Amino acid sequence: MTEFERAKRILPGGVDSPVRAFRAVGREPFFVSRAAGSRIYDTNGRGYLDYVMSWGPLILGHAREEVVSAVRSAAQSGLTYGAPTVRETQLAEEIAFAAPYMEMVRLVSSGTEATMSAVRLARGYTGRDKVIKFAGCYHGHSDGLLVKAGSGCMTGAVPDSLGVPAAYANETLVARYNDAASAAALFEANTGEVACAIVEPVAANMGVVPPKEGFLQALRALCTKHGALLIFDEVITGFRIAYGGAADYYGVTPDLACFGKIVGGGMPLAAYGGRREVMALVAPLGGVYQAGTLAGNPVATAAGLTTLRILREEKDALYPALERRGAYLQTAFERAGVPVGRVGSVLTPFFAPRPPENFDEASACDTRAFAAYFGRMLDRGIYVAPSQFEAMFLSAAHGEEELALTAAAIGEAVKKV
Repeated sequence: MTEFERAKRILPGGVDSPVRAFRAVGREPFFVSRAAGSRIYDTNGRGYLDYVMSWGPLILGHAREEVVSAVRSAAQSGLTYGAPTVRETQLAEEIAFAAPYMEMVRLVSSGTEATMSAVRLARGYTGRDKVIKFAGCYHGHSDGLLVKAGSGCMTGAVPDSLGVPAAYANETLVARYNDAASAAALFEANTGEVACAIVEPVAANMGVVPPKEGFLQALRALCTKHGALLIFDEVITGFRIAYGGAADYYGVTPDLACFGKIVGGGMPLAAYGGRREVMALVAPLGGVYQAGTLAGNPVATAAGLTTLRILREEKDALYPALERRGAYLQTAFERAGVPVGRVGSVLTPFFAPRPPENFDEASACDTRAFAAYFGRMLDRGIYVAPSQFEAMFLSAAHGEEELALTAAAIGEAVKKV
């Protein structure tokens, strides 16, 4: 019995998160035993140059010595307390230092929890029920946001989810990404009813789709005009495309933002926060309830705090280096005839005539061609996301040798598609 067959007997689909099953690329997943730097190793001892990087958290690479040391030290003092620790405050301060509009921060355990909580807070603050989201943007798997979601929902050809009450879905209004007019029409048709607009400032769950010039600025103006809150889902972009995230990169300030992945340094941790007057409604200060037994976990905060401190110290050299690495791989794909969506160190090669600008265009990509490309890359020892609708992530551990190897593999893999 293989590892995957054994897993399928007890885990739905053999995995604990759908895209890991490799169904979209027609393969069985490998099982990981360890990782270091830019490489990941399966249980048979085979190594892969990793561009998934746990779907984004590992901007410093796998098993960065300082982060592992911090986790080990924290674990030796106890795994969880269910009581306040100083590191929670320190981590929140680091987030606010990078993103000053985060005047108050609440730590949680996952990106889904952060976005769900931010939307609840927006509803509590405004006294309104409706939410505007954008087709192809994924904000976790809470009921109200699993409408025209990207990520695994696209990969599995399931646009929504069973088990989501129609009443929840009816409160979610879906606009077209990169089309501010579609959002404006929803605001006008639901005057005084919209609590917030939530958006991935860089869509990264239908593949990487950057915002068109003026799109985020228009959303900011619409929310201000209609008395709604603007929520940036920076679970992926936070500390990834810039030290201050997408808000800093594009010069647009949201009312609330959700951070995940990198802020946990590879451990389960996320955060939401924003304007003080809004966050003051979160319990125990106010009447918007949200709680979590493992929120602010001492081991997770050790990993996150160490990671963010390294990023603060190295940001002036690290982010330009990541930009160069991203541009290098983009050039390799484009020379092979494959257009790319990219912002900084996060990118997606699209098997389509041009990079998509929205959900409909992304949905039209040639997924069979992508699957063939994926298989040829994996056979060459290079692990990329097993879905056309996910992203490649670069890290500080990806050096010139790894990039050159990858560029050569791209040329060969794409040539045979």
